[in-house]
Amino acid sequence: MSKFLPQCAGLLLALATPALLAAETPTVDPRIESLLSQLDAVQPIRAVAISPDGRQLAWVTEQQGQPAITVAAADGSHPHRVSAAAKPGQCAESDIAWAPDSRHLAFVSNCRVDLTSTTVMHNDVYLADTAGAAAPSRLAQLRGYVRSLQWTADGRSLGFLFVPGATRHASAVAAAKPAAGEIGVSGLEVQRVASITVADGQVHALTPAGIYAYEFSWSPDGTRIAYTAAQPPGDNNWWIAKLYVQPARADAAATVLADPASADSGSLHQLQIALPRWSPDGARISFIGGLMSDQGATGGDIYAVSSSGGAVTNLTPGIRVTPSWLTWTGPRSMLVSQISNGQSQLADYAVDGNSARQTAVHFTLPASIGDGSAAMAMSLSHDRQRVAFMQSSYAVAPEVHAGALGSTPPPAVTSINATHEPSWGKAESVEWDNEGFHVQGWLLYPANYDAKKTYPMVVSVHGGPSSAVIPRWPGVGYGPVPFSALGYFVFMPNPRGSFGQGEKYVQANRKDFGYGDLRDILAGVDAVEKKVPVDDQRLGLTGWSYGGFMSMFVPTQTQRFRAVVAGAGISNWQSYYGQNLIDQWMPPFFGATVYDDPAVYAKSSAINFIKQVKTPMLIVVGDRDAECPAPQSFEMWHALRAQNVPTSLVVYPNEGHHFVDPAHQRDVLQRALGWFQKYLPATN
Repeated sequence: MSKFLPQCAGLLLALATPALLAAETPTVDPRIESLLSQLDAVQPIRAVAISPDGRQLAWVTEQQGQPAITVAAADGSHPHRVSAAAKPGQCAESDIAWAPDSRHLAFVSNCRVDLTSTTVMHNDVYLADTAGAAAPSRLAQLRGYVRSLQWTADGRSLGFLFVPGATRHASAVAAAKPAAGEIGVSGLEVQRVASITVADGQVHALTPAGIYAYEFSWSPDGTRIAYTAAQPPGDNNWWIAKLYVQPARADAAATVLADPASADSGSLHQLQIALPRWSPDGARISFIGGLMSDQGATGGDIYAVSSSGGAVTNLTPGIRVTPSWLTWTGPRSMLVSQISNGQSQLADYAVDGNSARQTAVHFTLPASIGDGSAAMAMSLSHDRQRVAFMQSSYAVAPEVHAGALGSTPPPAVTSINATHEPSWGKAESVEWDNEGFHVQGWLLYPANYDAKKTYPMVVSVHGGPSSAVIPRWPGVGYGPVPFSALGYFVFMPNPRGSFGQGEKYVQANRKDFGYGDLRDILAGVDAVEKKVPVDDQRLGLTGWSYGGFMSMFVPTQTQRFRAVVAGAGISNWQSYYGQNLIDQWMPPFFGATVYDDPAVYAKSSAINFIKQVKTPMLIVVGDRDAECPAPQSFEMWHALRAQNVPTSLVVYPNEGHHFVDPAHQRDVLQRALGWFQKYLPATN
């Protein structure tokens, strides 16, 4: 279903244009522009990969506004640029993958794409000899979207995900195509697993043209692939994807190994699956299964199934952490990245038949970690003795970390952002108990904190809801950390529905949006106010996506918050069901479709309690958001105006759920900071 018909699209644009143009940028505190410039100066690190022999590193940073590749020794020394472009900054180059020989590095080079247009992408796959002086050689020239390069163990083939004729990134958070033609039929873009034979550059489409593949992995001998897939459209159907296995050739028949929709799927029923991984002997395939809100935000229990078919087994029922990434390190062992009480943790698991138990923790960090290939993924040497990843926290900007895999986290081996210091306050973990749940959150102190003063506080609710706040250095895009720099406490709770306390905690949010999680949040606010000098009369609320929904809904349930900024929110779950392009995510969380149980959707819709809202609300959204369509923001804005509640709606053109235009990223943060300064003035 389209989020609106073509004639409605025209009406929306007619409404959106004056809303955007007429909204005056508020008077800006001079510290805001300084803060934005500071955030903009930090170089994001997009990917990290260690060579199989553990002697080299490659990483991707942004240079001259484009992703660029650097190769260095394993300790970060002797860094040098690797590029197929004639001059630096000419092409976007990323998606790095070391060949098994540890000498060659495959990557994707993109020189002709504008992500805000509908132009077909062009991607070239290159191979660089990191030990030689010759320019990288082109393996294939492809018309479409290419990502997730993966080598076979013998180095003869390079697999990847490919969307032929793509006009946009293959992601529900990317800007949706303009609604035109026969909705759900015209212009469908289908992602497939494909491969390149390195010897002759031949490209082979492996999965069927009529099925949309999301992730894949090679079997140890390279003769088979395991992948998650569903019928197109791909943006919508990830939530009902199945696990497949097939021989690695184009005409091969595929076998379904796991189908969460089936009645006999056990504890996997109506959940989502991600990250298929082969055991070293090729006999089993493990994966993460859980209640997940978004592709890429992976979390759940560890499951396994025979690669020849059979019963699906939950290896980790009842654990109190949330595994997000795994790899087999031996026939009966796994390395697992997991979220534990709001922190990143790397642990060993022993696999014994149909169970897996944690045997050791390598380290736990109040920081975000990952190699860029998947949530919390680690890049490992072939012998599993060395590890590399990027790391950042509220206190330290992103750097590449690499070294021995042991009981202590490896050190930073780069100084890409070493000169940057936070302009916000210190961070602390806060924990409390509520209604039988143990709840955790992160508290940022105001910059230049003085214990003798009282301060306003902004409460930020994360998206998802199946996600978690883990400390990370903020970017220019919208987020709560910068409020601390302007004299606010910032409280970022992980209430029920979040990752980090086990799958039971995640599923406690089902059919209860905005109620149990709100009670957890308010109990957390009480806990914070007992700890630090927060002025309860100056509380603000904000969030994006699910956090945007909460920002719209919470003021209908309590008057405790005095100002709200709602980003890409949802005001009416019933109308939302027919507007968004991802309605498949909703039945697992609400227990039924809106047509089968409208009441469960109505009870969590802010619009049904609009008469109770008194709180000034700034609303921001992208006009091509497929996940939380702009009409939801218009509906809330219209209702608030009818109640004479101070409100402002700003619609950003050509933006999806995640903003990509730097000017828009800066503007939305600036407006939010200005809104809170107006209604929750800070004296700091």
